[in-house]
Amino acid sequence: MTIGSTSPTQPAHEERDEAAVHEQLQQVQTLYPSRVVLTTYPSQLGIDPVSLNWGAKTPAERGPVVASRNQDTIGKRNAMGAGGGSYCIYRALAVAIGALAPNHRPDFRLTEPTHKIGPFGTWSDPEKIVSLDPWGHAVVEHFSDYTEQGVDVRPTIAITKAHMKLAEIDDAIAKGILKRDGDIVTENGELKVVKVASEPVWYLPGVAKRFGISEAVLRRALFEDTGGMYPELITRPDLQVFLPPIGGLTVYIFGNPEHIPDPTKRLTMRVHDECNGSDVFGSDICTCKPYLIYSIEECAREAQNGGVGVVVYFRKEGRALGEVTKYLVYNARKRQEGGDTAANYFKRTEFVAGVKDMRFQALMPDILHWLGVTRIDRFISMSNMKYEAIVGSGIEIVERVEIPEDRMPADAKVEIEAKVADGYFTTGAVHTGDSLDTVKGRNWDEIAH
Repeated sequence: MTIGSTSPTQPAHEERDEAAVHEQLQQVQTLYPSRVVLTTYPSQLGIDPVSLNWGAKTPAERGPVVASRNQDTIGKRNAMGAGGGSYCIYRALAVAIGALAPNHRPDFRLTEPTHKIGPFGTWSDPEKIVSLDPWGHAVVEHFSDYTEQGVDVRPTIAITKAHMKLAEIDDAIAKGILKRDGDIVTENGELKVVKVASEPVWYLPGVAKRFGISEAVLRRALFEDTGGMYPELITRPDLQVFLPPIGGLTVYIFGNPEHIPDPTKRLTMRVHDECNGSDVFGSDICTCKPYLIYSIEECAREAQNGGVGVVVYFRKEGRALGEVTKYLVYNARKRQEGGDTAANYFKRTEFVAGVKDMRFQALMPDILHWLGVTRIDRFISMSNMKYEAIVGSGIEIVERVEIPEDRMPADAKVEIEAKVADGYFTTGAVHTGDSLDTVKGRNWDEIAH
């Protein structure tokens, strides 16, 4: 047999396949030298979680949230899931292609918050905060002892400051809605803001209670409907904290953050759910961008008048149904017999998604309690779900502010009238019954409405 030739009983392609498989296994072994750990169990040898007491009064008593699966930390994990929210998948990809070392440890020097927020009594109340880690911004300050011992503790909140430059704010200055004061609005028309980014950290007993379901049902649903991605939801009932692979939120603070909990200072606020099509690209089928811009203007004006303004921006695209579902609904709305009407606005969503809204605002007030909010003087929102969730959590809302009529795109009338008929706040008339059929959006081919 010639050197390099194949066995008469083994085709050449099979030998190449075996060699490729062997090479792949070697690559995996290089990245992950230990055996595969599909899940863990409470009584398993080597499992000794770092103490985590949700709702404890101090960070020392509470302990850090530890979710890393690296070799040094996997036995010390006290939380399921992975850090980074939905971006944990990109981290895995970076490791797989060799762009990121699997054992990389961040250098957190100089990353401390630019502003001090809290602590407030709500931080140690397991009834008030169940969907974020109130100490998630303070890893360097409070949990450096753990990191020095090799425990992989990651921040889940970051606080910074920035300038915002928006063409719409330039217009607001030109119209006299805002003025350049050199403080909130700079001389070149930029808005000064404090920004807070937060990733989701769920305390499962508290989340289950918030929704009125059992923790067992919550765990099973999270396991099943993520394709079994997190088996420890089933095998580790002792772990009560879960880092879900979903988007987080960003807080934009206009004015002094210390004014937020101060009862002598007025607070204007909007809680906004992401809408990429409108917020970024200006689609006129909804009121999202004009309402967001209006709220930014009002928050900045409140800060200029000695109060403080806050916009909270949640990553809940398409009422948390996702952008693909949203566009499918758009298609159905525009193609349905009789045209795009307010009467069928929610029906079309339910036909496609099975539910008209999955934002479920029960967890939304947590960030407000983290900020120390006890009263909102002007709530720039018409949403009944947001209003009821906030007031139900113990925060007072003095005034509700609807979107001004002149800010509303013509094609968005369908959305807003359907929502008002469904319970959204308004000081105007409410369409009901057959009159909802008269509120129509334009056809695709119409240039003007």
